[in-house]
Amino acid sequence: MPHRNLARAFIVTGGLLGEWALAHLREDDYVIGADRGAEFLVCHGLKPDLALGDFDSVAADQMQAIARIAKQLLTCDALDKDWTDTELALREAISRGFKEIVIVGALGTRFDHGLANVHLLRQAHEQGCALTLIDEHNEIRLCADRLPLIADSRYPYVSLLPLTLEVTGVDLEGFRYPLHDATLKLGWSLGVSNVLDSDSGIISIREGMLLVIRSRD
Repeated sequence: MPHRNLARAFIVTGGLLGEWALAHLREDDYVIGADRGAEFLVCHGLKPDLALGDFDSVAADQMQAIARIAKQLLTCDALDKDWTDTELALREAISRGFKEIVIVGALGTRFDHGLANVHLLRQAHEQGCALTLIDEHNEIRLCADRLPLIADSRYPYVSLLPLTLEVTGVDLEGFRYPLHDATLKLGWSLGVSNVLDSDSGIISIREGMLLVIRSRD
């Protein structure tokens, strides 16, 4: 369970990072730095509640700083582990009882890592957790039943892409291009680049799992 009664876990991992990432951090977040994400936090004067990973992308002097500053440090062998550092961080957050989790730095130049991290949305959902992936241009969540959205000027576009072979009973309220009892199939682009035309909207589905990607150019 978490050490304090905190609202959510905020994971910083080793993909593309910048000052934008810190804007999403809340004062009461439980902050986890995964591998190079821990180095990013320390370099910005922040003290991670937990730093973990194999730290194979961190220099020796950076590792010393992480070990000195982080409140807790968990290390693992780079060759003898089953999960990526990002998944290790997610699993650790879930094991500590957090039900709301945000990951920044999960997307970057490595498409394989980025896609694997998007698939973590399903693992979090199966564990009863709400996970959000955020980068400089995107916010990615999972809808498996009903997902309300509040209009956000930072993300004018809303795209819906199946994570399962098909998603049935798709209903959209408050969108420029509404759907009613629609079916979206894996490989179709039908759900790309919709727009909220109201202050809020609702995405509802009957069966399947849907990636909800809010983005800007």
